[in-house]
Amino acid sequence: MRLREKQRLRAQYGIREAQLRKTFQEAKRTSGLTGENLVELLEMRLDALVLRSGMARTISQARQLVVHRHILVDGERVDRPSFRVKPGQMIHVHEKSERTEPFQVAAAGGHSDVLAKTPEYISVDLDKLQATLVRRPKREEVPVTCEVQLVVEYYAAR
Repeated sequence: MRLREKQRLRAQYGIREAQLRKTFQEAKRTSGLTGENLVELLEMRLDALVLRSGMARTISQARQLVVHRHILVDGERVDRPSFRVKPGQMIHVHEKSERTEPFQVAAAGGHSDVLAKTPEYISVDLDKLQATLVRRPKREEVPVTCEVQLVVEYYAAR
C-alpha cells in the first residue's frame, strides 16, 4: 500500500524517485508535519504551478513548456521544472511564446474542463498568462489524490 501511494504521488508530479526522495528529506528537516511539508514543497515546483494556473493541460505539458524556455519567473527565463517558486514571485509566459497555439488555448480557458479549480494560494490572470504564488500552499488546498501519511511511512521504514 505504501509503495503504491508513493508511486501515485510520483506520477501526479511526473518526477523521478531520486527527486521525490530528496524532497522528502528536505520536508523531514523542515519544522511541522513531514507529509504536509512534502506536498507543499512539491506544489511549489515551477511545473506544478504552471499546471495549477491553467497554462498547461497536463504535468507533462507543463514540464515541456518550462524546459523549452517559454516560462519566465520575475522576468527571468527558467528552464528547470524543479525550480522552487517563492511566495510573491510572478510566473508568466515569454512575450514571443504568447502567440503560439498552446498558450492561446490556455488564455481562452481551454483547459478548464480537465483541471481542478484554481487553488487560493495562486493568483492567476489567464488573459495575460500570468500567475503569482501568493503564499505557501496548505495540504488541504492541493488537488492531489494521495494518502501522504503512507508515503511518509514508506520512506521512514527505509
